[in-house]
Amino acid sequence: MRRRMRGVAVLAIALTGTLSLVGCAKDTGGNNASGTGGKGCQLAPKPPAAPAATSSSNAGPKVDASTLRIGLAYDIGGRGDASFNDAAAAGLDQAIAQLGVKKENTKELTASPSESEDAKQSRLRQLAGEGYNPVVTIGFAYADALAAVAPQFPNTRFAIVDGSASAPNVTPLGFAEQEGSFLAGVIAAYKSRSCVVGFVGGVNVPLIQKFQAGFEQGAKTAAPGIKVISQYISTAGDNTGFQDPTRGNVIAKGEISSGADVIYHAAGASGKGVFDAAKESGVKAIGVDSDQYNQPTVAQDKDVIISSALKRVDLAVFDYIRAVAANDLGSLPKVFDLKVDGVGYATSGGKIDDIRDVLEGYKAEIVQGRITVKDKLTG
Repeated sequence: MRRRMRGVAVLAIALTGTLSLVGCAKDTGGNNASGTGGKGCQLAPKPPAAPAATSSSNAGPKVDASTLRIGLAYDIGGRGDASFNDAAAAGLDQAIAQLGVKKENTKELTASPSESEDAKQSRLRQLAGEGYNPVVTIGFAYADALAAVAPQFPNTRFAIVDGSASAPNVTPLGFAEQEGSFLAGVIAAYKSRSCVVGFVGGVNVPLIQKFQAGFEQGAKTAAPGIKVISQYISTAGDNTGFQDPTRGNVIAKGEISSGADVIYHAAGASGKGVFDAAKESGVKAIGVDSDQYNQPTVAQDKDVIISSALKRVDLAVFDYIRAVAANDLGSLPKVFDLKVDGVGYATSGGKIDDIRDVLEGYKAEIVQGRITVKDKLTG
């Protein structure tokens, strides 16, 4: 059921009791020359320089996907959310442009807020029943519906982003979100002048906790004395937290009033409210999933978006379609992580060009196994 709070005042009161403060060390001055005002955090020593990049193209032989009829079942928000769903849409668009998929042979359907499991199952049955194969489901919310529907269509290939279903015709497409979020935490630490940063999650579920865990670890690794304020828009079972910019705005303002001057969100379309709050308050923001600096629906806020933690759902969707067309699902990685550029960070706008060497150094430490990024919250 959709749960709404009555008014900003009620939500603000709730926030005071639920803010999570991590690493409440006092600002020690620091050597951060980025940003405006304040001294910034005392930064840890920079990681070793990353090794020179080498070409590792995995393009493989040319694949013709022109005969495929592809169905996409989006999570709430759908195409146009400037985040998670738009990343999936970009993968489909790339398959149309590069693999010969015909636009008229695709169908895109979108979930509604607070819909029932029956509605999700009906959507998947519709796509499979109309002959779309493969059918790609976007988001963990489809896991139960897919477990019920996939066995009913054994000759249809299904994929699910961020979930799994125990059926032989289902391919899970999973990500190391915590690794990209770690780099977002490093960015926040280097760009903060107050040595206080914030995280806004959409729904308090294990998937989004991976973003929080990585962000907090990255910020604390780069600046051990930093304070991280973390808050969620809705609780588990209430997925409206991914599509409520108003509540995202209020939560971000609460974190800003507590001193945060860089806010990172993992909240889907609710991130628009986070960006608006950052713009109004004159602080910085970090987007998620897509390169949000370049998303038209948040264009008025782009000047405060210093980066985005990329979750390459576009890459996963494109690679899956390509693998289906080539009849080679075994070529897909077990997880889309930093090693395969399945996660990363955006550089649009040039606002983090001065710390690219630092970020590449930390990335190399993770890829080479010298830093293990936690995917669960501790403590």
